Amino acid sequence: MIEVPVELPSGQTVVSADWAPGKKGATVVIAHGAGAGKDHPFLTGFSDALVERGFSTLRFNFPYIEQGRRMPGPASHAIATWNAVVAFARRQDPRATIWATGKSYGGRMASMAVAEGLAVDGLVYLGYPLHAPGRPEKPRAEHLPDVSVAQLFIEGTNDPFIQPLEQFEDVVSTCQNARVVWIEGGGHTFEVKGRKRPASEVGASLAPIVAEFVGP
Repeated sequence: MIEVPVELPSGQTVVSADWAPGKKGATVVIAHGAGAGKDHPFLTGFSDALVERGFSTLRFNFPYIEQGRRMPGPASHAIATWNAVVAFARRQDPRATIWATGKSYGGRMASMAVAEGLAVDGLVYLGYPLHAPGRPEKPRAEHLPDVSVAQLFIEGTNDPFIQPLEQFEDVVSTCQNARVVWIEGGGHTFEVKGRKRPASEVGASLAPIVAEFVGP
């Protein structure tokens, strides 16, 4: 485990991260969702499967996880963290492409950072949280049309965070360069009713989709 310094409005802090070098010249930076840190089995399974395919990965925590808090802090803290970890990834392999990837909240924060100027080669969302379950009248998408890099949405068709699906598809259509890969029957953590699998296996199952998007 390594520590990455992050400049917050209140001063400098550090977040923990795990770096796994690969040989393909592409780095996938991976953020966790709101309710779990970087070591959740879903993310470790996903990361390990990418490493097996030759990609570098960098999994990291947001500051609120390091501080032992359950609820995310201000979006500005998450955006600052994304800027810091991408800069760290570039220092590890300056010639590699960088792909910002996040589960739910982590992906949304990545998109906000990119909309504000963070330079990456593309974005991958592992279940974009368009709105709170049952609250489609409050979508979190106003910044997405400002994202110019390629965006890949991996979404479960039964995810309550994107119902109704027609609303979600309308939001994706406002993006400059985006496509969706649907996981039939998948929920927000890509669980499928009647098919029980460990979270690490579920995460690993998404790696081939991301590997194809990221490149050879």
